[in-house]
Amino acid sequence: MKLSPAILEQFEENGFVVLRGLLDWEGDLQPVVSEYEEVLDRLVSQWLGAGLLESDYKSLPFFERLVQTVCEAQQSHGQHFDISLPQADITEETPMHHGPAVFRLLRSGRLLDVVEQFIGPEIYSNPVQHTRVKLPEAKMPEEVRTGLTGRIDWHQDSGVITADSDTSQILTVWFPLTDATLENGCLAVVPGSHRKGLALHCRSRDPLTFNQVAIPEKLMTGEHVPLPMEPGDVLFMHRRTRHAGMPNLSNRIRWSFDLRYQPVGQPTGRRWFPGFVARSRANPESELRDADTWSRSWCAARHALASGQDVAFNRWKQGDPSCA
Repeated sequence: MKLSPAILEQFEENGFVVLRGLLDWEGDLQPVVSEYEEVLDRLVSQWLGAGLLESDYKSLPFFERLVQTVCEAQQSHGQHFDISLPQADITEETPMHHGPAVFRLLRSGRLLDVVEQFIGPEIYSNPVQHTRVKLPEAKMPEEVRTGLTGRIDWHQDSGVITADSDTSQILTVWFPLTDATLENGCLAVVPGSHRKGLALHCRSRDPLTFNQVAIPEKLMTGEHVPLPMEPGDVLFMHRRTRHAGMPNLSNRIRWSFDLRYQPVGQPTGRRWFPGFVARSRANPESELRDADTWSRSWCAARHALASGQDVAFNRWKQGDPSCA
């Protein structure tokens, strides 16, 4: 897709743009859903063996089965599905998922062709990446509530990584695998907020936002705009655009991926996690094309961090007096 000058101007003015129908369901998204069906199969087998489920609910469609089994077993699924490590309590057994279908999605030509028009032809896959399966809040057990499964408070992506990346040209790429609606917790943004610089971020005191790092309510100005999206739609967003994930007030899940890309050679803001060269016009041999190598790089990072070393994944400190 060739971006028009009007779209690029919209991005510069508002700090985001949504491209409708960019990804293909059969080619890009369905293989990822099939891969996660296998992940859920393994979890259900474990929970059934532990006596936490009355049935494997195999006859249910994937999305319904996920809600039924997670809520009945009262076991968290978020980290098992995620494509990154958490920011604390990493052990050798911390679950994560780095399958070939997800790897192909990160390297999708449809995505990279557009990313290239924002940041240039030397594209690095930033390791700040997640998949979030947001459950209905009314059904979600307390044990399941994490930043991967529930609402996300107002923040800037530059605000949740380290300061060495402040000048890095990091582009956020967000897209749903289910309909993202006003009812089930679509993303919301504050247009033009990327031009106001980096705001103070504090630890949230709201139990529903799980002690996340977020912009205090008193600093939130400007009208926010919800962004309902369908599978195939893709949001491209500036690293300083203020945004939040709304609560899921429906009976269905809202599943999304948030990825980040940047020019090769710039700091990622999370140097302990592995990224890779997704595209290089100048040096194609540097591109990572092997999903197993990608997966092993994350296993190596997990092993290195499992020692319990004191790592600061973002710049904000607990108890900052500015947050009082």
